[in-house]
Amino acid sequence: MMTFRTRWIAMMLLSLPALAVAQNSSAVEWAMRPTTPTVRQEAATMSIYEIPVQPMEADEHTSPTLGPYRGKVMLIVNVASRCGLTPQYEGLQALYERHKDEGLVVLGFPCNQFREQEPGTEAEILQFCQANYGVTFPIYAKIDVNGKNRAPLYRHLAGEGSPFPGDITWNFEKFLIGRDGRIIARFEP
Repeated sequence: MMTFRTRWIAMMLLSLPALAVAQNSSAVEWAMRPTTPTVRQEAATMSIYEIPVQPMEADEHTSPTLGPYRGKVMLIVNVASRCGLTPQYEGLQALYERHKDEGLVVLGFPCNQFREQEPGTEAEILQFCQANYGVTFPIYAKIDVNGKNRAPLYRHLAGEGSPFPGDITWNFEKFLIGRDGRIIARFEP
């Protein structure tokens, strides 16, 4: 069941063109406000920070868990370099630059499950993102976001226990995670 807050964020982000997220990020700003989790919330949200993720060897900004992002707002995105939506990297980078000092981190997770639109090696993916879009936010190793080999992070984000369950529909689907580690919203590309 979507709360008013979740519906408001969804309405704000979904009503914007892909690159406009960088220009009008009030939903992200709202999600970035300080929160004080209750004991119940803290116990339920600890797990996202402990979920193993595969760091990209070529990107020194990645770590084996999301623990370093505790207390930050995370925008988790499955990305691809050869997709019609690839220009969203530009908006994601602008959003990251605008709000990183306030505690926003954009996390990219390359995925080759949608028409094989991310076939490159880790080094090729990172080089593409940096050279073409100036990406400085963390890019992790290539993963599966659906199916029997779905990465643990995406089992958490989109699995049965998620407030937004269901298969990822395409590249550049986004999950907004609050400072308290709770999944606030899910946005299809």
